Amino acid sequence: MHRLLFWCIAFLAWGASATAQSYTTSKTTNEKALSAFNEGRQEARRGREAAVVLGYFEKALKEDPAFIDARIALADTYVEMRDFFKAERLYEEVLALDSTYAPVVFYFLADAEWEIDKYEECAQHARRYLDGNPGNEDYKRRAQIYYSHGLFRADALKHPVPFDPKPVGNGINTEKDEYFPCLTADGETMIFTRNTLPPNMFGQRAEDFFLSRRVNGEWQTAEPLEEVNTTLNEGAESISPDGSWLVFTACNRQNDGSQGECDLYWSQLKGNGWTEPRPFSRAINSPRWDAQPTIGADNKTLIFTSNRPGTYGSLDLWETVRQSGGRWTPPQNLGPGINSEGDEHMPFLHPDGQTLYFSSNTLPGMGGNDIFYARRQPDGSWGAPQNIGYPINTKGEEGMLVVSLDGTTAYYATNREGGQGGLDIYQFELPVAARPRPVTYARALVKDAATGYPLAARVEFVDLKTGESYVTAFTRDDGSFLVCLPAGKDYALNVEKDNYLFFSENFNLVETATFDKPFVLNIELQPIAGEADAAPPAAKPVVLRNVFFETGSAALRPESTNELDRLLRLLNSSPALRIQINGHTDNVGDDASNQQLSEARAKAVYNYLIEKGISPERLKFAGFGETQPVESNDTPEGRSRNRRTEFVVW
Repeated sequence: MHRLLFWCIAFLAWGASATAQSYTTSKTTNEKALSAFNEGRQEARRGREAAVVLGYFEKALKEDPAFIDARIALADTYVEMRDFFKAERLYEEVLALDSTYAPVVFYFLADAEWEIDKYEECAQHARRYLDGNPGNEDYKRRAQIYYSHGLFRADALKHPVPFDPKPVGNGINTEKDEYFPCLTADGETMIFTRNTLPPNMFGQRAEDFFLSRRVNGEWQTAEPLEEVNTTLNEGAESISPDGSWLVFTACNRQNDGSQGECDLYWSQLKGNGWTEPRPFSRAINSPRWDAQPTIGADNKTLIFTSNRPGTYGSLDLWETVRQSGGRWTPPQNLGPGINSEGDEHMPFLHPDGQTLYFSSNTLPGMGGNDIFYARRQPDGSWGAPQNIGYPINTKGEEGMLVVSLDGTTAYYATNREGGQGGLDIYQFELPVAARPRPVTYARALVKDAATGYPLAARVEFVDLKTGESYVTAFTRDDGSFLVCLPAGKDYALNVEKDNYLFFSENFNLVETATFDKPFVLNIELQPIAGEADAAPPAAKPVVLRNVFFETGSAALRPESTNELDRLLRLLNSSPALRIQINGHTDNVGDDASNQQLSEARAKAVYNYLIEKGISPERLKFAGFGETQPVESNDTPEGRSRNRRTEFVVW
């Protein structure tokens, strides 16, 4: 209802009961004042312009300055004219005359102060209105927003975060709209959505994907992703850290297995091109709106936006996880800790696996859609969302944010002045408080040790503490792989392929991970004699980097089981294979003790395999003490590499 009409109707109801109470200041015995007020009400009912109605209420107050209802009506008229400063002054005068006469004026005052960015006063007056236990549910709901958001905004304006956004360059930004950026883990490839045509008469747009590569710090001219783009719309995409898997939103598709108006689709990079996009099954897609996916660095976590049944508000964030057999779990709502009665959307799960960025138009913020972040807790739940801060968030619309692997740079789309036109993609330094946990990555090239040719091999990183697989992948056609490794875990890497000896490495990132020093490996898998096309090279030791012993002892630690069982599977799958287990130490201690310890550790592995059913005739063991170092013993890192268990084919 028009506020002025609301007040006029309320005045009629109150007039009959106002005579014997403290409301007498609202009444007037001045006939001229009352006449002008009533004429103003009549003009308001007729829909006359606010500027005309204004004069009647001003006349009423001139005749009787204590006429509260006329002062309220005049303030409401200024609200209609969007002159909130004058409205604020008049509401304050009403409360100064009698703060108990019409408690709803506290709400009207908060409403005006909200519009002129007086957030602290807005929150105070909204609280006064709520403390009166009002019955108007719409005003009550809005006052609750004014209170919580007002407190946040007042504090945010006093404590702005550093913010200096820069456009990513003309290779990406054009006069058209560019938005929804996504990055590979190394930060050298960006895929984004571009609106190639303006909306038509039905509001439909022509959205396609474009790809740009960064060369010497500059983003090159973006090219369309032809294999994925169609004459329909594609957008709101996410790319896996290694750049080999694209998940995105497509709408209005027919006869391809889609479930609803907008669904989640996927495509894989094979060779030099992308496979034909396919929709996810009904295990993920629903008949409702499913969109805006983000892929976890483990390649098995998928968070997306949906309005499916079970949603708390209009749009919620949902999560599904790919299980070891390839099946996806039924999507689960992220819960009321993240989702509200409004919209939560545009999620981005950082490769740390624990920091989620998203937009909300309901959580306490600066206005419109604000960017928030939340941390995954040890029990798997999400902590309370935190606003990323002002002036990153404004009274406008913010969202579509992604964060680089090192956590220092954020990318988002905005239509700031000085851009190329419409929405452009900008980058800025992310405030320290909003940064994710440290993450690094391992990049490797897997080859045949005999021929040097790239191999299609299986790659697995295992969390040694839990024994669970963190990520499983396959090398690309060129034998390469890239996997993100968040800090906080001790990882075992195993690379294996049928008819080859496996490769083992350890990445202990329990304390920290450093993006500036990624792990870059050249891995050569040795073919097993008689089971590969090429003749195997001379036998080289395979180091079991994830076999661990108690300090100064030959007792195997529990986290060694994963690696030892992998060796067991290799021996069982290649019955003709014979190996010798070798033990080595660093140079700490005397020669005799080191020799004895190395032999005892080699024998411990030997005994483990025999206990698991491997014939003793296929195994040997030997200790070499400190006599065969692979690195200098002058550093802790070198000594650690020298303390090793390995096997060699014989």
